[in-house]
Amino acid sequence: MKCLYVSLKVRDLSESVRFYSALFGEEPSVLKNDYAKWDLDDPAVNFAITPTDGEPSLNHLGIQAETHAELALVRDRIAKADAPAEDQDDAACCYAKSDKTWTIDPQGFVWEAFHSTDTHETFGEDTLNKVAICCEPSEQASGRCC
Repeated sequence: MKCLYVSLKVRDLSESVRFYSALFGEEPSVLKNDYAKWDLDDPAVNFAITPTDGEPSLNHLGIQAETHAELALVRDRIAKADAPAEDQDDAACCYAKSDKTWTIDPQGFVWEAFHSTDTHETFGEDTLNKVAICCEPSEQASGRCC
């Protein structure tokens, strides 16, 4: 079953971790000094936060697929929407290895479709050039894109 993915940029990570842990009734499934993520069943969402020196904002939205077949289905739907798309296979981002497709909706919101295949030791090493501008310019320069 696919679930919704939401990524926010927050000013104070620890303050936000406390808030969202209380709101969701559980601690993050992943907690690092620069990232926190809750994999929730109720509501079914993969919810992530990362710190920013800028204004808090929506980073990007996504659809998390549990299988490669589900990811293929979402990729087909993106193609049918005639939206720009960029595939990334075996991407290293958000402490995970994933196959992904990035797109942008008509209003400019960045969307990611992904299937995670493994964990990863760092926040990320990947950058995108064609479609997704999901990171601050300083984050792209340092290789952080997620």
